[in-house]
Amino acid sequence: MTTTSDHTDPFAEAVGDAVETAAMAVRLLLSVADAVRLAAEARAHRSTPSSPAAQAVAEAAGDLRAHLPPDIVTALVRGAEWPRTAQQLVALRGAGVDLETFLPEVGQVAAGVRDEVLAKAALRRGTSPEGPWASLLRDAFPDDAVRDAILASQTWPEIASTMQLLHERGVDVHRLLAAAHRAGAVVDQAVARVPAYGSALPRTVSRDALRSYGPLTVGLDVPLDLDLGNRERALAQLGVSKAQNSRYVRWAHEAVPGMERTISLLVTTRQWPLIAARMARLEDHGADPRTHLAHLNRDRSWADGPTPGLGERLLRAACAALHRPAGEHPAPPAVIPAAARATSPSAHESTSPKKPSATSNHTAAYRERKAQASRATRNR
Repeated sequence: MTTTSDHTDPFAEAVGDAVETAAMAVRLLLSVADAVRLAAEARAHRSTPSSPAAQAVAEAAGDLRAHLPPDIVTALVRGAEWPRTAQQLVALRGAGVDLETFLPEVGQVAAGVRDEVLAKAALRRGTSPEGPWASLLRDAFPDDAVRDAILASQTWPEIASTMQLLHERGVDVHRLLAAAHRAGAVVDQAVARVPAYGSALPRTVSRDALRSYGPLTVGLDVPLDLDLGNRERALAQLGVSKAQNSRYVRWAHEAVPGMERTISLLVTTRQWPLIAARMARLEDHGADPRTHLAHLNRDRSWADGPTPGLGERLLRAACAALHRPAGEHPAPPAVIPAAARATSPSAHESTSPKKPSATSNHTAAYRERKAQASRATRNR
């Protein structure tokens, strides 16, 4: 089994470097301000008494927490230079500097430095062109079915690689994508006019239900009006109780020890309720979702790639892990058979997203009781 020491958390490492750099920027700004203070006081033939380090640390920490991002404050107070930095800040206030105005500006600069460093680190570490081209698609084209289809496609990595190759050969990829988008719109409209397709998907189907149709929803009872924009409602629609969801969130964090902050990207994704519903379905069939989530720790290939796409890679990896047999060790299959059937054009000719069952309002309570009984049986 892969251990934590075998892998560093790329997201946490990049964030840590960015935050520490931002803290350095804050120390620089305060040192410059303190130098100006000392020079101005010398010209005015006066000086501000220096506060004891212990007193300055207590006072300055509260000032920083009120005006700077929490992660940057934490990096500052943990640094070896913190006592000196605290004394500089207290001296500035004693000299008449309005910290209510001064510190928010420092905080904005620090946050900008942090975000800039993190963005550049993501580009340096990126091993595939998916991130930059995905950003181009999102920025340049409308939020519609064509763009969604491109980004959600299983062949998206190949598409992005092709775009990168064309760009390196001097092709205007932006113009090429514009033509592809127009062609895609023609295809989308043509398919919608065909009765076999148009009648299979009623107009009342929500966009979330349509976009989620595939590996994430195979075997699940997905309501036609699925609303992933409202997490509480989405969980209720999928029959997952609050208690169940809390348990699944905890299990997800426990699945990959030492990378809890990274796993938070998974549980905060828009599609998380579908992952929770998948775990509930496993429990309904007497299985323990934790044995499936363990695949996330055995195979951390999802950690490879640019930071901006980490949440999406985790989502796909979690979906694949919950589809795989609990004790399986080889790499996950490239295609989930049931998911492939669900996403093939021929499948749409005779099927449509499932309608909510008459007992969907009681599903959550039923699952909770069944899960408790199953755990009690295992404990005995």
